[in-house]
Amino acid sequence: MKTFVRSLAVLLLTLIFCATSQAQLSQEELAKIAQDPLANLISAPLQNQTNFGIGPLNRTQHETKFQPVIPFADGKIIARVVVPFYDQPDLFAENGSTKGFGDVSLSAFYATKGDKVSWGVGPIISLPTAKDGLGVQEWALGPSFVAVTKTGNWVIGGLFQQVWSMESDALNGFKFQPFINYNLPKGNYLTTSPSITANWNGTDGEKWTVPLGMGVGKLIKPENFLPVNLQVGAYYNVEKPEYTGADWSLRLSATFMIPMAFFKK
Repeated sequence: MKTFVRSLAVLLLTLIFCATSQAQLSQEELAKIAQDPLANLISAPLQNQTNFGIGPLNRTQHETKFQPVIPFADGKIIARVVVPFYDQPDLFAENGSTKGFGDVSLSAFYATKGDKVSWGVGPIISLPTAKDGLGVQEWALGPSFVAVTKTGNWVIGGLFQQVWSMESDALNGFKFQPFINYNLPKGNYLTTSPSITANWNGTDGEKWTVPLGMGVGKLIKPENFLPVNLQVGAYYNVEKPEYTGADWSLRLSATFMIPMAFFKK
């Protein structure tokens, strides 16, 4: 874990201090771009989600995700990698946990961008990279779809994914993540983006995880520095599996934004 964190820090610092110039966009404009999953820019999000009240002993889980997004072909292809790292507690003991990487996922969208609505469709692939107990450890494949619209101060959209294991019946999962952002002056905004998931292999009452909540964000734009999108939010699970679902979650994230124009100079 220490090696991973050091390598990630070196990568981010290198990108940050290489950015000696950037497009002259306002904080408000940059905030809307940061909220658009189909935007034509490289982004390097780092998100930590702390899940409270898991299992009969109310244990706490930590989930850290590095989620770089890279556009190709002038933004017509949007590729995303999700690298999760878990600190997974022993649900039936007061102490002890397992730490390690989960299954890495790769997705790519072919993006169609319109004046009012933009959307993208493509595959998602899950790689068997997880440590024992931290993932399915099987190749998985499925479709992914995302749509977004921008109207005034609003940026609204949703992400849909369905993944099936290619090796067994161990994974049959669905994800829907709506996002609603209302932008305020000086790069501030209100946001909600609950990650609603379903395990179709689960028994009745154990299939769905449905969180409700919201957060706040701010786009900061230091001089001669990469724009950074900061966000904090809290979500309460109104529906969850009895033993593996959390009562509520605290989500923190920082996203470094790298305009494609920087690489054309």
